[in-house]
Amino acid sequence: MPCLNEARTLVTCIGKAQAFFRRSGVVGEVVIADNGSTDGSREIAREAGARVVEVPTRGYGAALIAGIREARGRFVIMGDSDDSYDFSDLQGFVDALRAGGQLVMGNRFAGGIKPGAMPALHRYLGNPVLSFVGRLFFRSPVRDFHCGLRGFDRAAIASLQLNSTGMEFASEMVVKATLGGLRVTEVPTTLSPDGRDRPPHLRSWRDGWRHLRFLLVHAPAWLFMYPGLLLLAIGLLGSTALALGPVPIGIATLDVHSLVYATAAACLGLQMVMFAGASSFHAVQVGVLPRLPCSCAWVRQVTLERLLLLALALALAGLILAGISVWTWWSRSRLGAVDPRMMMRIVSPAAALLLAAGQVAMSAFMFEVLRLRPCSGSSAATPQR
Repeated sequence: MPCLNEARTLVTCIGKAQAFFRRSGVVGEVVIADNGSTDGSREIAREAGARVVEVPTRGYGAALIAGIREARGRFVIMGDSDDSYDFSDLQGFVDALRAGGQLVMGNRFAGGIKPGAMPALHRYLGNPVLSFVGRLFFRSPVRDFHCGLRGFDRAAIASLQLNSTGMEFASEMVVKATLGGLRVTEVPTTLSPDGRDRPPHLRSWRDGWRHLRFLLVHAPAWLFMYPGLLLLAIGLLGSTALALGPVPIGIATLDVHSLVYATAAACLGLQMVMFAGASSFHAVQVGVLPRLPCSCAWVRQVTLERLLLLALALALAGLILAGISVWTWWSRSRLGAVDPRMMMRIVSPAAALLLAAGQVAMSAFMFEVLRLRPCSGSSAATPQR
């Protein structure tokens, strides 16, 4: 149980856990990971028969990482020490762990949320949205990503090398367990109003953003690849259509001004695709991701020479269009004033192709930089299928 000034509820939580041990015949211990309490929580925990681990580094994740490291059992069940979870009713977790589950998540939406136990913002927006994003990005079976009551095989979770010190630790455990191929299940869990006489440590918007940021950074395909492909497709289609002439849409007519935006969208989309490849490759190299996402599998075929040849082809196409624009300018006005709508239909695609050539060429060398390994002591993984 992570603890920061929980003197009001600690005895109740510890007593319920110990009662469960006696009733179920489970051989276990209660570990309190104290995060710098100043209200006597450590002394209270010791007097109640718990083992206290003092954690100087502040943060929900920091407390749990230290507590999990010091735990002695094969299985660990973690939960908040504010009496919002019933530690006397853990049989579902124990049964699921004994059946082979390596991460057993509580599901408050399946087990029930008592009145006043969860703010409406969390119940109807924060938790459902973030849990949906987690399932979408990582194909996780978990429907309640942020339930604080969960059980796991300690060795299996230790192998994931979790390191988030804040509230996003809850997401990190689920994401890395899913990506690491651990057996993840859920059991219904009831959430009750906590017994605190002070505001919770959780800060809705700050911690919600930290969870979302973690999910995005660990899903390069969703952060860069898919939006990039969409922008690239829209940009290419729009540029092609507008380069041939004005495009009427209802009461509006798109012309060369829209062509500039379309070419910019195509270039941005291309850069995002390159970012997707580079970031996913790097994430595998440093061990953040166990393997390349399927949508970024093309990275395996990337070589410096292939990308430079692509950059050369784009540059040649851009230079040809640039030459046509100069020839048109000369033939129409001897380098004098000319209809900008006509010229922009040639110049904008030419500039976009030259820009794309530069993007691809620089990305080619960036991939080479990412492939560099330390001179000694390297333990980086090679991207795997």
